[in-house]
Order: sequence, then C-alpha cells, then structure tokens
Amino acid sequence: RFSVEGGEVMLAVMDQLIHRAPSAGVADLVIGMAHRGRLNVLVNVCGKKPEALFAGFSEQHIPDTTHGDGDVKYHLGYAGARVVDGKEIGVTLAFNPSHLEAVNPVVLGRARALVDLQGGADRSKVLPILLHGDAAFAGQGIVMETLNLAGLKGYQVGGTLHIVSNNQVGFTTNPDEARTGRHCTEIAKFTESPILHANGDDPDAVVLAAEIALEFRQKFGADAVLDIVCYRRYGHNETDEPAFTQPVLYREISAHSSISELYASRLTESKSAPDGELIALRTEFEVLLNAAQERAQASIAAEVEERKSNPVGVRPFRSAYEHAVDTSTPRELLDKVASVLWQTPPDFAPNPKIKRLLDAKAEAYKAGANIDWSLGEGLAFASLLAEGYPVRISGQDCERGTFSHRHAVLHDPSNDAEYCPLGSIAGAEVELVNSSLSEYAVLGFDYGYSLEAPDSLVIWEAQFGDFANGAQIMIDQFISSGERKWLRMSGLTQLLPHGYEGQGPEHSSARLERFLQMCGHDNWIVANCTTPANYFHILRRQIHRTFRKPLVLMTPKSLLRHKMAVSKRAEFTTGSSFHRVLWDDAQYGISDLELKPDAEIKRVVLCSGKVYFDLLAERDARGLDDVYLMRVEQLYPIPSQSLRQELGRFTQAEIVWCQEEPQNMGAWNFIAPRIAGLVGSLIGYAGREESASTATGSSGKHKEQQAALIKQAFEV
Repeated sequence: RFSVEGGEVMLAVMDQLIHRAPSAGVADLVIGMAHRGRLNVLVNVCGKKPEALFAGFSEQHIPDTTHGDGDVKYHLGYAGARVVDGKEIGVTLAFNPSHLEAVNPVVLGRARALVDLQGGADRSKVLPILLHGDAAFAGQGIVMETLNLAGLKGYQVGGTLHIVSNNQVGFTTNPDEARTGRHCTEIAKFTESPILHANGDDPDAVVLAAEIALEFRQKFGADAVLDIVCYRRYGHNETDEPAFTQPVLYREISAHSSISELYASRLTESKSAPDGELIALRTEFEVLLNAAQERAQASIAAEVEERKSNPVGVRPFRSAYEHAVDTSTPRELLDKVASVLWQTPPDFAPNPKIKRLLDAKAEAYKAGANIDWSLGEGLAFASLLAEGYPVRISGQDCERGTFSHRHAVLHDPSNDAEYCPLGSIAGAEVELVNSSLSEYAVLGFDYGYSLEAPDSLVIWEAQFGDFANGAQIMIDQFISSGERKWLRMSGLTQLLPHGYEGQGPEHSSARLERFLQMCGHDNWIVANCTTPANYFHILRRQIHRTFRKPLVLMTPKSLLRHKMAVSKRAEFTTGSSFHRVLWDDAQYGISDLELKPDAEIKRVVLCSGKVYFDLLAERDARGLDDVYLMRVEQLYPIPSQSLRQELGRFTQAEIVWCQEEPQNMGAWNFIAPRIAGLVGSLIGYAGREESASTATGSSGKHKEQQAALIKQAFEV
C-alpha cells in the first residue's frame, strides 16, 4: 500500500536520525507524514509489530467499535521508543487523514507542548520531522503557513526537519504541471532555510545530508530541508497503473535497478560486505515477516471461531459524559485573583481609556453585580492559573481582543512597555499569542498542543467566527472526528465570535449549522452562552472534567458590553454551576414584567445566543406576560432531560424556535426534530428566510429583517 520502493533511502535517513539523537541532545522525535512509505515507517522505524499490521489488513478482522470507528491503516499513528547507547528515544508518528500536509502544524503543536511541559528552556530536546511528497510540498498552502510559524514566538519549536520524498510525479501530474519553480522545495527559500538536494540512489550522500540538516537544526534552532530526488517504482496506490499516464518514465523506471540492488553492488565491489551476508540479511527479514504473517493469520482464525460461538457485532456507544462537575470557585480564591485583573505595577501607566475600564471592573466586582463578559472571562483564566492549570490563547488579535474587550496585555503609551496582569498569578503559566494571519495552520498547531497538554486550557480564537471556515479541514478531519478515528482526546476550545449586527456576510455567522451537523457520539460540545457566569463555568468545565472534549463556543460581539448581559459575583462562587438551559430573566426581577403562572403561559420561545436580549426587550415592551423565553446555552450534547423538565412546566403553551440566522443555517434543522421528539409535537419557526449568503450587507436591511423575526416570534 503506497509503496516506498524507489525512495527506500528515507528509512535509512530515519534510522540514522534516531541513532544520532542521543549525541545531538534529542530525547523525543515527533513525526508527521502522509501515505508513501508509512507502513514501513510504522514497522521499521516506530517498532510496530508486523503481525499487528498484517492482521489489520485482513477483511476477516472486525475491530472493536466500542470506543471508536477506527481508520484505514495508512492513517494510523504510533507511539513507541528506541534505545540508543543506553538512552531511550521517544518516537511518535502522528495520526493523520488523507489531506496531504494537514498534519504538519499538528506535529509542531505537539512538539511545542512536549517542550513546554519540560519547562520550555531547551527546545532542541524535541525534534519534529515532517516527511513530504514533492507535489504536496509545492502545492499545499498549509506548507507555507507551517513554515511561517518557525520564527514566531508563540509557535517556535526550535526548528523542524523537512524531508521531501521527491518522486518527480504527483499521482498522475508531471512536475511542470505541479509547480512554477525549478525545485519542489522553492517555498522553503522564504524562511532562508538550507535546502539540501541529494540523489536517492546514493544512500551515503542522502544520510550525510540528513546529518548536516540535523546538526544545523540543533545549532541554530531553525528549519532545514532535505530533498531526496528519487522515484516511485509503482503507482500512487495498489490499484494505480502509472504506465497509462507516464509511459516513457515508467519504461525507464521498470528497467532501472532498485536502490538496494545498486547499493548491494557498491558494497560488494568495495568488499565492504560479502555477497552472502547481504543475501542472508534479506532472507532473515523475509523469514521474520512470513512468521509475522502466519501469527496474524492464526490470530484471525481464532477470532473468527470465537465470533461463531459468541457474536460481537457492533457494540452500542456508551457516553462518557458526566454532567455533575464542580466548576465554582471559593470566594476567598476569587477575591485574591480578581484584584490582579485591574492592578498594574507602580512604574506602569496604561492608556487612560484602559485605566477607566480597569477601574470599572474593580467597582463591578466589589459591588458583586454587573460583572461583564470581559471580567467573567478574566476570572475564569485567573482562577484556573491559581489552581495550577496553564492557559494558552492564540489567534489573530487575541491579546487585546478583536472587539477590544479583553485587554489581557496592556501597553504603556509613554514607552510601549507591556504588562500582562494574568502573568503575575502564581500557580501556572499563561501564554497569550497574537497569531499570524492564518486559521488553518494555527488551529492545527493548537489542536496538536492540546493533545500533549490535557491539563492546559488551550484556546484558539477566530478574529470573526466566519473565518473558521479557513480551517475547515482541521475541524473536519482532526477536531470533530479524531477521537472516533484514533482515540485521541482533545480539550481544545474554539472561540468563534457570532451574532447578527448588520456587519455583512463575512462578519456575522460562525456557521453554527456546520458544527451541529458534525455532532455525533458526544464528540464535542457546541454552545452559545449569553451570560458571563455561564461562560466562566463552561471554560472551567473544560479542565475540571475527568475527560477531554473539544469545545466549540459561539462568542458574542455586541453582548460584550450589553447592559443586561451581566452576572452577579455569587454566580461564580461556591454553589454555582454551568447551566445548559437558562430561564427567563423575568423570573429574577431583571425586567419589570411579571409573568403569569406556568399553566397560563401560551407560548414558549426557545432561542440561543444574542437574539434572546432582543426578544426580551420586545416581549417586555409589549407587556406579553403569557410568553416565556428560554435559552438553550448548550446545543450539543443536547440537554434533553433539562429541556423535557423545563418545557413540561408549560402544559398549555405552543413552542417556537427563534434564531437570527437564515432558516437553512443556525440551529433550526438540528434542534427542531429533537425538541419535537421531547414534547411530542411540531414546533414553530421564527427567523430569517432561507438564503445562499449568511447575511445581508445592508445595515438598513438587517434592521428590517431583525425587527421582522422578533415580531414573528410572538405572532407566528
């Protein structure tokens, strides 16, 4: 499968890098690669038992699906160790999908986390190695995005070794059709990385080039590229016939001696190895593989017999979710860390406008009310740090916040000095990184980081939620499905600003419907919180649960400063918790309207996110005391029990779902059948009509649509 023949020297390179690792000061290798040669790397480099590999390819072998769906064998990863000169070298091959090069930033994120967990001082101890194909290295934009991370402070890994298996063909595409530059490695020139070209038919030269690349990386902490100019003896995969598309090339390849034959001749002619010794080595390896194949077949035969008497079938999925987890913070701890958020050193003077914001935070906290989104978020980060849990946040403009709400890093206008209040909390490290203008690679990096650092709150924040589609491959292939495919748990949090404010089709929607469409087997949490307290608790829940799940969080824009999107201090301290369903604010006396008893409520309007406050204002203005507003804060896993219990209070009410998004978007298609199943009847819809575009570009049209959907919620 995806044969390595023609590029076998890649294995010699990997073996030599492992053997040079101890003397070079490397303790761990983290490898990312696509398909070509992967099975050889799994067995001959990582140490996977060949019988395990062979058994996996048998059609008679039925994997245990209790904990996942599995994946094809040339996507699977492996973690093992090799002992060299008495030292153990960790060797990890990352899991990856068929999307070529997508694994690159994931590997770098994992390497960065491994170093950070060891103190972060010596990045040379962990060596990321990325194995590329020539067409993919030249053609995939993620390569450039990943190369660009090499010198950025929040993403530095001390250099990466890039090894290109240069087949001189990409599936059926010739080099002159695949790239503009002379070499497939031209893209690496922009980082001024050394690029070593070596003849794949000369193993000694290739291995020497690899050693030079390793020494360069260790000395200068920078990327190095090794271009192995070789060939692909067979087709792209086991069903491909390359002579159909490159007849002349493959006529030459078929007549060309293999690398092992050429090298064997050199060794024999130089009397470095007698003919008989080379034959014995090959025979010994074939005997080893045949024995492994026999063991695999025996194991499968026993498995088949066992299934005859005890059929297994597909076992039902059992959710690991536990809803009861304490995310509150003792008042004493909260008081201690809260003051850090608005205090600055005596020799530091922030911008006067920022100073007023800090003073407002102090007043709100001390009063125990009107805690806004920014303060609620800061309290979540600060409390986790004080408890010993590191926090990493990356994304475009995340230090200040795209909407100027966070101000996690302050600047003194007199001298441009920087100060991070969260950095003064003893307990754990905080890292805030304004990322490069990249979604795909940066999100992949943070996903990889989260895999190796499960006790860190790792956050990627989109500048606008709409821009997350620039990282759709990472979301589809890794974050949403990685646990089902590869049993890899991640607690990565994605903050996606979402809300219709009349700012047009690229600044309104985080495409909530796409995330909900990918929900299954409790693979992640999708939420749209409306209160700072709920935001506080859902962030802390990411760490305090005993398992890890990705969190997809629709975050607000206008609600960041909305006078009603506030919480009380008591909602953060002992006894408080995250609420998957939130009640009508009329119950708390926030509005002047007094609702009728539950039995007399005529309509329940369900919603999620910012639209709730628009509904609340209109309902109260109309004086509709028989309409109840209920917020679904966690959309997935859908809180069925809570919704059934809460909706069961209103025996005479019709139920309407209201959303800002067009009808073919948002949560409607996901939630409508589920709510109908809970209440035993269809529910009504209030919202924008179906649309090809997420939102109008006219602020006037937006206001008309918004007023119409709010009106529809009460009159439909």
